[in-house]
Amino acid sequence: MEMNVTQGDYFTSYEDLEIHRLMLEDEPRTDTYRRAILGNKNYFKDKVVMDVGCGTGILSIFCAQAGAKKVYAIEASNLVKLAKEIVKENNFEDIIEVIHSKVEDATLPGDLKVDAIVSEWMGFYLLHEGMLDSVLVARDKFLKEGGEMFPESAVIYVAPCSVPQLYNKWTNFYGVSLSTFAKQLRASKSSKPEIMQISQENLLGAEIAMAWINLREDTVNDLNCYSIQHVVGASKTGQYQGLCVWFECNFPELSSGSRVVLSTGPEAKLTHWKQTVILLPEEQNVDEQEPIAFLLDMNRDKNSSRRYNLELTLLDPQEVEHPVPCTCDMTKCILIKVVMSQHTEHAMQQNGIIEDDPLDDDE
Repeated sequence: MEMNVTQGDYFTSYEDLEIHRLMLEDEPRTDTYRRAILGNKNYFKDKVVMDVGCGTGILSIFCAQAGAKKVYAIEASNLVKLAKEIVKENNFEDIIEVIHSKVEDATLPGDLKVDAIVSEWMGFYLLHEGMLDSVLVARDKFLKEGGEMFPESAVIYVAPCSVPQLYNKWTNFYGVSLSTFAKQLRASKSSKPEIMQISQENLLGAEIAMAWINLREDTVNDLNCYSIQHVVGASKTGQYQGLCVWFECNFPELSSGSRVVLSTGPEAKLTHWKQTVILLPEEQNVDEQEPIAFLLDMNRDKNSSRRYNLELTLLDPQEVEHPVPCTCDMTKCILIKVVMSQHTEHAMQQNGIIEDDPLDDDE
């Protein structure tokens, strides 16, 4: 499965104001960045900041509002003209310098190093579009030792799911059964990830982290491939129709407040990223605690660095290793859970955490 993005149309696509309207009006996205920046005014005060891929410049303005003494706003598309006007509109021309350049080609006066880098680089399933590469290049070129990254880490999660909104309606569509059409629809959609909203109730098992990205340390080569093999017991009886993929981004915790996290999961408020679903060509009926085994590979395309190929392989739960403890109903996993539970209870009794039942005072 793949999503196409060519180098030639990547930057010009971001000149479309409708894309920026969509991102600006994404309340969880914009408000999370605002809280992460303005909630750390003590840190940003008198700091030098770089905004990679500044777009309209709103993150740069948040940094200026937080007290940064200088912000270098880097933008490769022709949106720089608009960004400069917005900076002027907000009276930050003396603080924010908008630079028309790819960050890979940008230079700062006197080989200046910055205190922090902010960027909204995330694509569908986190890595689509490959903008994180540019952020890591900026880090290596411009960030001071010990400088901060906003966000500083990200996690990709996966979980099996149902997608009833795509298929259930075809069993009785205006009084006509179109199950044959639904079957062909599933087959046609299984070659490309679907961007859609999945509700928490349609997840069929607990999520597992597929990848954890450390923006302070990871290299561009570290982003080339990710893979996870997993077995999970179905959390309820249902139709296993796909694998749901989403991400979280964590911002530095520099003040006494709680950590700021941007989540795009089914349990979170909907963002423009929604969730990414890898659809199965044929659905599978599963019972509660029935094992669901899969292998998911995410590999950077060799011909286009901004594109990833996603490959889902369904595995036989009898033939692969299960996590310990496992949530499925296979006999070996049930026995392991029983043994682990007994061992834990014994250890707690040995440490006095669990006391024997007290004698009845009347006896």
